[in-house]
Amino acid sequence: MPELRRDPVVGRWVIIDSEHSQGPADFPKDNNTPTHQAICPFCPGREHQTPPEVDAVRPLKSLANTAGWLVRTVPNKFPVLIAEGSLQKEGIGIYDQMTGIGAHEVLIEGPDHEKSLTEFTKDEMQAVISQYRGRFRQLAQDRRFKYVVIFKNYGSSAGATVEHTHSQIIALPMVPKTVLEELKGAEHYHQYRGRCVFCDMIAQEYQDKERIVAENNSFLAFCPYAPRYAFETWIIPKGHSADFSSIDETAQANLAQILQDVLKRVKKVLNNASYNYYFHTAPIGYANTACYHWHIEIIPKLTRSVGFEWGTGLHIVPTMPQDAARFLREA
Repeated sequence: MPELRRDPVVGRWVIIDSEHSQGPADFPKDNNTPTHQAICPFCPGREHQTPPEVDAVRPLKSLANTAGWLVRTVPNKFPVLIAEGSLQKEGIGIYDQMTGIGAHEVLIEGPDHEKSLTEFTKDEMQAVISQYRGRFRQLAQDRRFKYVVIFKNYGSSAGATVEHTHSQIIALPMVPKTVLEELKGAEHYHQYRGRCVFCDMIAQEYQDKERIVAENNSFLAFCPYAPRYAFETWIIPKGHSADFSSIDETAQANLAQILQDVLKRVKKVLNNASYNYYFHTAPIGYANTACYHWHIEIIPKLTRSVGFEWGTGLHIVPTMPQDAARFLREA
């Protein structure tokens, strides 16, 4: 019989197909094999084809906007929000609007066009995490911004339009609805239980054991009890922390290790499927830090939402999370 499961943070219900739990071979396959493009604007030597960089990791101390970088961040050439201008809000009758002020950056994760995150060295992966943290901290200093989201689209069906490995960072003048729902759910739980719901989720995962994928000294990776998507996987700090940008160098190294580990497992088990991942962290200046717990959500693109899901917000998940965790754990 199918199971209805409730997400303990936002109260969202999902439908799990417990009788016909699908394995990796049951999903259609993506072809995400990179092919070198001579005109790729992200490759070294073509720095002039992107907007001037705002930050970079340059081990050889090379000049800005030249080759020799390890990680490079540039403004998005086609931003969804723009940094120039003042933030203005206006009420029009019952409606509200504001100017499209924000920041939209592309973080080019490495100079090698053919290399994905799963193939990075330890130092290369740590440089990516360090750049994530650095850009987050820099953008958070702008008083116009309320929230910074770091995300990656891998593969065409996940929204990637350039093959060269990269992530994106967008600073917003408001806190998005999905994050507000998490904050509200976490605050409600803390008010009645006196504890962080995410910390309690970690304790529950250790008690149940069956949904854990991997762990190290700082982080736990697991398939959530009430996922929205097949093989959805979370990475969360073991110690309570509301703000991603507060992590120290040891935690950065451990995050680089476990993120790469989980992505390798996803690639192997799901035949290099497209995926998205994104960071959920506390809004800039958030005061109720005892309530919230930052984390990364990894979403492989295996199924498509249809009318029932769009019309109800009730996701149908074809794979039991404990089965997904087992496949990933045993990879």
